[in-house]
Amino acid sequence: MDVLVFVLQTILFLLTLPLHLLALLGCWKPICSKYFPYLMAALTLRSNQKMEGKKRELFSQIKELAGASGQVALLELGCGTGANFEFYPADCRVTCIDPNPHFEKFLAKSMAKNKHLQYEQFLVAPGEDMSQVADGSMDVVVCTLVLCSVQSPSKVLQEVQRVLKPGGIFFFWEHVAEPPGTWGLLWQRVVEPTWKHIGDGCYLTRETWKELERAKFSKLQLKWQPPPFKWLPVGPHIIGLAVK
Repeated sequence: MDVLVFVLQTILFLLTLPLHLLALLGCWKPICSKYFPYLMAALTLRSNQKMEGKKRELFSQIKELAGASGQVALLELGCGTGANFEFYPADCRVTCIDPNPHFEKFLAKSMAKNKHLQYEQFLVAPGEDMSQVADGSMDVVVCTLVLCSVQSPSKVLQEVQRVLKPGGIFFFWEHVAEPPGTWGLLWQRVVEPTWKHIGDGCYLTRETWKELERAKFSKLQLKWQPPPFKWLPVGPHIIGLAVK
């Protein structure tokens, strides 16, 4: 199996050689960072249409965390285009953080469409270093399709726990590796070295549920969901919440 993966990876590498050369020379990252938001804007629109019911079910639980003020302090980690905004309950005070500054104009459009939310600020920073967010300042942290592309999921989850208030909730929605021994996982392994460049650092074979289990939240609820797009090498999704 490993030999077959290597052979197929090599063939795909040769077919996409210009992409890999641009990445090697350091030219691809700036291009991808600039144009990746346009790709995500198109994909998240279709994804929201397919997953609307599940997202509304997941994020409807946020309103239960409203304090005496009736508001919820919410941090969206890897906010992207703001595709989740429409599913948040009214009176959330939303802080957005993303390492890609080119998402900001897409966020502005999403904010304009979702007047039921109060927007605090957009921070340009990686999830592994959210030092601009104070300890214990958030009721909720949301992370959707982000842990696949961070450098260190474990460090991100440490930061999530740091910024959450006691009893605060981390809502997640992530794609993960296909089951061991399947053709799906083989295909992911073949495509992953090239996909990382196309998907702005996205790894297809991460077993993110294991990172969540190791993070030692006081409570972890997790469900598995088939991927919305069968034609992509993205595997099954895990959806749920974790309580600090």
